[in-house]
Amino acid sequence: MTEFDIHAYLEQHRGKDLLRFITCGSVDDGKSTLIGRLLFDTQQVFEDQLAAVERDSRKYGTTGDAPDLALLVDGLQAEREQGITIDVAYRYFTTESRKFIIADTPGHEQYTRNMVTGASTARAAVVLVDATRGMQVQTRRHSYLVHLLGIEQVLVAVNKMDAVDHDRATFEAIERDYEDFARQLGIAHYRCVPVSALTGANVTRPSESMTWYDGPSVLEWLESVPAGGGDDSRRPMRFPVQYVNRSRSDFRGFCGQLAGGCVAPGDPVVVLPSGRRSEVAEVLLHGRAVDRGVAGQSLTLTLADEIDVSRGDMLVHAEQLPRVGDCFDARVVWMHDRPMLPGRQYDMKLAATELPATPEAIHHRIDVNTLEHQPAEQLALNEIGHCRIRTGRALAFDAYHSQPGSGAFILVDRVSNLTVGAGMIVRPVTDALTDKSENVTWHRQSVDKRSRAAQKAQRPAVLWFTGLSGAGKSTVANALEQALFQRGHHSYLLDGDNVRHGLNRDLGFTDEDRVENIRRIGEVARLMADAGLVVLSAFISPFRADRALVRELMEDGEFIEIHVDAPLEVCESRDPKGLYAKARAGVIRNFTGIDSPYEAPEEPEIVVDTAELSVDECVEELLAYLKRRGILIG
Repeated sequence: MTEFDIHAYLEQHRGKDLLRFITCGSVDDGKSTLIGRLLFDTQQVFEDQLAAVERDSRKYGTTGDAPDLALLVDGLQAEREQGITIDVAYRYFTTESRKFIIADTPGHEQYTRNMVTGASTARAAVVLVDATRGMQVQTRRHSYLVHLLGIEQVLVAVNKMDAVDHDRATFEAIERDYEDFARQLGIAHYRCVPVSALTGANVTRPSESMTWYDGPSVLEWLESVPAGGGDDSRRPMRFPVQYVNRSRSDFRGFCGQLAGGCVAPGDPVVVLPSGRRSEVAEVLLHGRAVDRGVAGQSLTLTLADEIDVSRGDMLVHAEQLPRVGDCFDARVVWMHDRPMLPGRQYDMKLAATELPATPEAIHHRIDVNTLEHQPAEQLALNEIGHCRIRTGRALAFDAYHSQPGSGAFILVDRVSNLTVGAGMIVRPVTDALTDKSENVTWHRQSVDKRSRAAQKAQRPAVLWFTGLSGAGKSTVANALEQALFQRGHHSYLLDGDNVRHGLNRDLGFTDEDRVENIRRIGEVARLMADAGLVVLSAFISPFRADRALVRELMEDGEFIEIHVDAPLEVCESRDPKGLYAKARAGVIRNFTGIDSPYEAPEEPEIVVDTAELSVDECVEELLAYLKRRGILIG
């Protein structure tokens, strides 16, 4: 008998990279069966395990006489009895080229919180779709969460192809449905594969029944996608302090897991939120001094200076500072039956920091089916919202997309101590209405708004033109301002493109950037209205909730929402800037009306139909309306 060399075996596997991935999708799409097939076909199942599965298959199985490979993963008795996954199950397997850790996440809606847990450390996702049912609500919800958590590599496994006679048209219809959804969501790297987890077709080997498919199998895709891991080392250095180590009287070490970047002796660091500065004296790994620590390692750092550092503080590189504040906007996934309500206080945990936090406002709720932004006063179980969070004291944080380790948090119920929400920080809040320093106050001026307006024979107002690109917002607003000027009124036109050349040139066109774009414009419009002007704002401003926030900045009657209405096909036929053509070609992403939604006003003050009316006719209607409202005097 040949002696097994355990040391050679371990050395063989030490150099392999590791890919963490999740399987997700709707209930009964076959996630556990797919994982069981991967384990079985890669010879990761011991004989006694297989014997136990064959025995349990007769009691719990759903595959007739054949072993039910899903039982290799579903370990809880309730899971076996119901044939579903409830908790996250982690499994390990290896091939010649790579090591894998799989998180099998539940498909039932009530266990969405478990899916978020499994996805939080994953680098890739396998989203299953049942070929007999097509895309379900959970398919969309899980895909949205995968995108939200920053997982860039997605495989869509269209499972149970054997149940539809390996029909190519069925697969291609589901592929088109997912392509449309992925384009709206912004998922760039995804691949659709037709599989049968039950028979193993296209899981680890090509299918003889689907010769029309010439792409990779699931395993080939898993072996080829980037494993990640190096990305965190290239991020700014973030070291949350979890423990202060005083193992002897002359030693003070700060222990924690490096959440991002690298650290080495001699690096200048800042302690946040206090702002004290020092230099790294030593980096210890497993008690031994090393030249460099990298993200993911649990380290002990010593500093050159005796300064106050406590659990919950964060050490950061002096030239790569995060934001420090007590208010930020975040996307929140709610995980509890009791809804999230603005004003209710929770405990928040971000890295090693624990502190009280209060949701101040819900900007909007996201419909995972349509990706529409909907007004919301609360978040119910499994709902996703864009919220404003205020903390009990200042803390250091980053935007999640740039630094997940210091941009993700959980909310904990203060009574039950249950985790009720998970959040990803979008940006710090600088809104003058909600983020005021105690040393900043509003100064009353000798000349007030009404005096300024009366001098101009008008009342201050913000005319908010909203509509699709090409509807005619800027054209009508420009013509209206010219008419106001000719009549001796004082006005100013804020145009979307013009503002993005200066004030908002740092913003892109993601949903979050659009929110910030409108917030800034609202503040500028409010100041101009305070000057007594008639302000004309011509912006797509696609989301109702954002327009409502601007309305709240103004006094009653000052905000006038004008829907410049034209059908999409009319706007697209005009296409004055060629933007629709680029959006259709995929050159421009997140374009309103194509792959980003437009929420038309429900009760605007006035609608002008530019498909039916000329520009002059639109202006006449608006002038008449402004006179009736008493905005224009004389």
